[in-house]
Amino acid sequence: MSPNRTAIIGGLMVTTGPLSLTLYGPALPSIVADLGATDAGGKLTMTVYFAAFAISQLLCGPLSDRFGRLWVGAAFFAIYVLGSLVCVLAPTLEMLLLGRVMQGFGVSAGGAISRAMVRDQFTGMEAVRILTLVNLILTVTPALAPTLGSLIMLAGSWHLMFAIMAAFGVAIITLLAFGARETLPEAARAPLAPRQILRNYADLLRAPDFLLPALMLALAFGGFYGFAALLPFVLIGDIGLTPFQFAMALLIQTGSFIVGNLVAGRLSHRLDGPQLIIVGLVLLGLGGLGFAVAPRLFPESVLAVMAPVSFWMLALPAIGPSATVAAMARYGHIAGAASAMAGFFQMGGGFVASLLAITLFADARAALTVVLPLLAVLTIATATLHRRLYPGQ
Repeated sequence: MSPNRTAIIGGLMVTTGPLSLTLYGPALPSIVADLGATDAGGKLTMTVYFAAFAISQLLCGPLSDRFGRLWVGAAFFAIYVLGSLVCVLAPTLEMLLLGRVMQGFGVSAGGAISRAMVRDQFTGMEAVRILTLVNLILTVTPALAPTLGSLIMLAGSWHLMFAIMAAFGVAIITLLAFGARETLPEAARAPLAPRQILRNYADLLRAPDFLLPALMLALAFGGFYGFAALLPFVLIGDIGLTPFQFAMALLIQTGSFIVGNLVAGRLSHRLDGPQLIIVGLVLLGLGGLGFAVAPRLFPESVLAVMAPVSFWMLALPAIGPSATVAAMARYGHIAGAASAMAGFFQMGGGFVASLLAITLFADARAALTVVLPLLAVLTIATATLHRRLYPGQ
């Protein structure tokens, strides 16, 4: 497929993940109240989603190496649709958690297969530019989803949000069936041998040139998914915003991500991957410092929360594509497995960050001011080690 077609299809597949997070963010307090759960139970709906998303990529990648990208993608998105329907009908928190697990399992195909499709066809800075375009397409969902979720809350119930997710999953299956092309030829497909799959994953985990960029993804995106789980409770629960005001505040997050992608796209024609990562690390460090200081000094200020979020979102487009390409550079022969493991790290970061926020902190604001600065420091340290060991990557 052409670079633009690959980016558009990949971007639409990847958007399903953020859609499943940001659409129902404004409704989390209402879900907690309607199901008679606690705030920790509400956060758990995100944590189990992250866990299923991360782990299932390890299965999705090898399956796509064996059976091709399109068939596996369609099968996993069918599971996502079923999980969304379970959430629509969920009468209890336990049933909602089951649906969220199914959603996380199915939606893993979006990231794993889209990255593998890029690696099947492109390498180097061309792959970085395509992944940057994928990220730019990705910004549409977080831009619209919180506002749409708030309007749904004004017009009806949170159950409708999950029906919209199911419809989006059906649309992705249709797109794969009629708009995409298989990027992995029969001759390049790997046998589905469990021992070989485990060896492939073991090789990746033993390889510092894969492991360090993957850890960068885990830490940087762990921060994003961490504050995605915390912001509804800080802005709506603590500061007192309405769901619609919350959606308006998130436009700062979305606008920053859009600007970051546009700037990263321009810079990718002038800078190489390692240089782009340095730009991202500076912005990420500013975001971490802001989380550590601003919410403590100005506890009632929305801007004190959203300004650090803005720096973090500006940083992700500079770090994400370059770190992904660096992690997969030497592993084109097992692109599905490498993509899956990179995605496992990326979503695993979200799982760990949200789990830490639930288990170690009763207060969402306290979690925001401790977990996010720690993740920023660890990201910078990991990137520094990678640069020392592999100066050219």
